Amino acid sequence: MNYGDAHLMKTLNTALAALALLSAAACTSPQQYKAALEEKDAQIRRLNEDRAQLKAQVQTLKSSLDQANGQLAEASAPREAVAPAPAQSFPELDEVGVSYGMRDGNMVISVPSTITFPAGQATLSDEGKKALKKVASTLKKEYPSMKYSIEGHTDADPIKKSKFGSNRELSVMRAMAVLEFLVADCEIADGKCVVAGHGQYDPIAANDKDAGKAKNRRVEIVVMKAGN
Repeated sequence: MNYGDAHLMKTLNTALAALALLSAAACTSPQQYKAALEEKDAQIRRLNEDRAQLKAQVQTLKSSLDQANGQLAEASAPREAVAPAPAQSFPELDEVGVSYGMRDGNMVISVPSTITFPAGQATLSDEGKKALKKVASTLKKEYPSMKYSIEGHTDADPIKKSKFGSNRELSVMRAMAVLEFLVADCEIADGKCVVAGHGQYDPIAANDKDAGKAKNRRVEIVVMKAGN
């Protein structure tokens, strides 16, 4: 086939293809064309509705995240230390380094871990036992009909050199050690006591300095109001 024949065949094929397209277009009725446009419009509406729903969901999730972050910040913030009780003074507690005061309407006696437990341990020191005997004497004299919540607290430093798996576990075991001593050695009724371990989650000072960490390591004995 020479060049002229090839060119002629190419032109003929192009014309046939164009004719086929025209035929296909001619086969599409106005009704079919209208239906196709309506389907396309419906698809666009559905996409817009889906987009609006997704936007609303994103806004809802953002609001939930902001609320959760606010609650986390509030939970992590140091709570107020016990306020002094102006009408009450316990020299026997002052002399052994035990602080006390009112919080939420309850008397709170706070025993620092510096006088009760070696670092990372839950075995009472001799100094701690001496202090707890003073605490028990005060409880029996001033609040004999009340119940007592014995609550362990730690700083926020991760557990490293200790047999305990977490600060929470350490705080519970320290509270248990105080309970057992008060019951066995100080004749505090076991049925009047409850035990809690807060770990690092209820600080009274910032955990970014040693002084603040020392304040947070404590066992508190909360004298619960009647009805609590």
